[in-house]
Amino acid sequence: MLLEAQQRLKEHFGYDHFRSGQKDILENIFAGNNTMGVMPTGGGKSICYQIPSLLFKGVTLVISPLISLMKDQVDELQEVGIEATYINSSLQYEDVNERINGIRQGKYKLVYIAPERLESGQFLAMLRTLPVSLLAIDEAHCLSQWGHDFRPSYLKIPELIHQLNGTPTVLALTATATPEVTKDISTSLHVADHHVVQTGFARENLSFHVIKGIDKDSYIKDYIQQNKTSAGIIYAATRKEVDKLHQQLSRVGVAVGKYHGGMSAEERQHMQEAFVYDNTRVMVATNAFGMGINKSNVRFVIHAQMPRNIESYYQEAGRAGRDGEPSECLLLFSPQDIRIQQFLIDQSLMEEERKEQEYGKLQAMVNYCHTENCLQSYILHYFGDNEAAPCGQCSECVDNRETVDVTREAQMVFSCIKRMNERFGKTMVAQVLVGSANKKVKDFSLHTLSTYGLMKDRTQKDVSQFIDYLTASQFLKMSGGAYPVLQLTEHAVPVLKGETPVTKKEIRQPVSVDTKTHPLFHTLRELRLALAKEHNVAPYMIFSDKTLNDMCAQLPETAAQLLDVKGVGKMKVDSYGEPFLQAIQDYVADHPDEKENTFSGSGDGVGTIKDKTPSFEKTISLFKNGHTVEEIAELRHIKETTAKSHLLQAAEEGYDVDFSSLVETEHLQLIEEAVDRIGLEDGLKPLKEALPEEIDYFTLKVYIQEYLIHS
Repeated sequence: MLLEAQQRLKEHFGYDHFRSGQKDILENIFAGNNTMGVMPTGGGKSICYQIPSLLFKGVTLVISPLISLMKDQVDELQEVGIEATYINSSLQYEDVNERINGIRQGKYKLVYIAPERLESGQFLAMLRTLPVSLLAIDEAHCLSQWGHDFRPSYLKIPELIHQLNGTPTVLALTATATPEVTKDISTSLHVADHHVVQTGFARENLSFHVIKGIDKDSYIKDYIQQNKTSAGIIYAATRKEVDKLHQQLSRVGVAVGKYHGGMSAEERQHMQEAFVYDNTRVMVATNAFGMGINKSNVRFVIHAQMPRNIESYYQEAGRAGRDGEPSECLLLFSPQDIRIQQFLIDQSLMEEERKEQEYGKLQAMVNYCHTENCLQSYILHYFGDNEAAPCGQCSECVDNRETVDVTREAQMVFSCIKRMNERFGKTMVAQVLVGSANKKVKDFSLHTLSTYGLMKDRTQKDVSQFIDYLTASQFLKMSGGAYPVLQLTEHAVPVLKGETPVTKKEIRQPVSVDTKTHPLFHTLRELRLALAKEHNVAPYMIFSDKTLNDMCAQLPETAAQLLDVKGVGKMKVDSYGEPFLQAIQDYVADHPDEKENTFSGSGDGVGTIKDKTPSFEKTISLFKNGHTVEEIAELRHIKETTAKSHLLQAAEEGYDVDFSSLVETEHLQLIEEAVDRIGLEDGLKPLKEALPEEIDYFTLKVYIQEYLIHS
């Protein structure tokens, strides 16, 4: 059955093979085993029930809390030739009856329902008349009381399974489940441990950044202006903040929408559709927006305030780059964010035990904002992946700031907390250390401690931030819920004894973003938008950004070659292939050299190289035609360092290469002075070590090539 499933995957979705996690889940399902899949957002969870729905005799029932996702997925499925429908509160009574009749008549093989429908005895009676082969539970973390978005209506699902006609295979899917939540779900749904498929939580195409100490409003406006062609989401903690950011961006001409619970259902629907259909480029929203938005080409997600927990953050940030293309997730942090989230927890109607749990999750989120280790690894560790390696691209991994020894300062903090008997919170500890004259400090006689005023040369804010860093580094822990107190962990003991040093990085510089795309990409995107409006579908439902980029790389000129592009199936070729092929043919006619660098497909997936031109000659050709090194690397799918080495090779082969745009004149002058002092007898290393760090080996080689060899 897996082979037939793979054929359907190619026919309807344009992919040749299942991903490893998808394959494991499908093998379990086809064997009739209840299964749980824990896969990251954009990892292809929906394929795991959409493909079986085409192969099973009965109906595939999908329980999802996301009304917007139901409509989007049904629209998308119909675009690839799969008959599906949904039943939820957005439909009139007559529409529901019509769809139920269609299900009974076999018109629909895939049916989405909201969990609240399970509370209707009449609806349950109807379900018992249907031959349900597969029951898929999306956002399965809602089933666990330990999940970040627990929903009581989900508790009806285990009961439903026993009431259905026959015993359907059960598939639970989620992107955000800690080990505790995973165990809770699998127990409730009778999923054996060896039928829990976890593909890992890593999203390699996402780069994470925590930005502190900035004017958030100015930063957001600058970022949006720098990324004028990219779609993105900005999350804010309150409706007031959403309205403010929406107004500010509108004033500077950004095509921006907004979404929060204070708007009418019609307004929210209008804004959501404008964003999905690319009529609005940026959406500013509370966390009420985005659950189930299947828009694949979101290039950035900005959190203007810190979310309440890691699960929510990773789910919201994960709405960027669902097509697998490089995308950014930025969290703009300030201490005020913590107080906002504490207030929201405190004012909620949750039971005290649940509140205590939420305070713990909030502290883990605060620690994320203060860690100086890899941000993605921090998230993966939170979800139980303790083997996660540094991602190499987050704001911490690319941070080359010097580290300083802060062991003495850490010992001051630890000693103070110990002398305060681990009974006070961060604010009070910081006040004692800076020697504050606060009344409470004197009321508790804390001014008499030997640690009082030990850090009086620092501000209270600086000390508080340092304590946050020590907490994120697991030297300290917070306990006590709404009013947490600081306590030492076992890691602090060797520091106090002078056995373990503590280091910290210097002040951070803000990150900057620069994105470049193939020139043809913009043409294809405009064509996609025009076709989307003509067919009344969202642009990503025609082709994803990833697919458009692959078209730019392969430059297919026939229908057979177009089928070799990832994400292009026969249905899409029949519906949209002709205009895209025409656009590509027009581009190739104007840029014949680029076609020579691509593969010639025969339609059977096998490509042959068209020419044997040396790689460096292709690079120098593009460079002479005005392409930057960054653009050449992207066009040719090579590293920028490789492109630069090609240019040096071209110069050695006698080509006239203008390096002026790649090196700074003052750097060349510094090199010349260093060569006069040191010489070149011992190679480039002594020269490199004698020069400023920003002068790299490439610049040294350019100097030798241009000013020594050719002078």
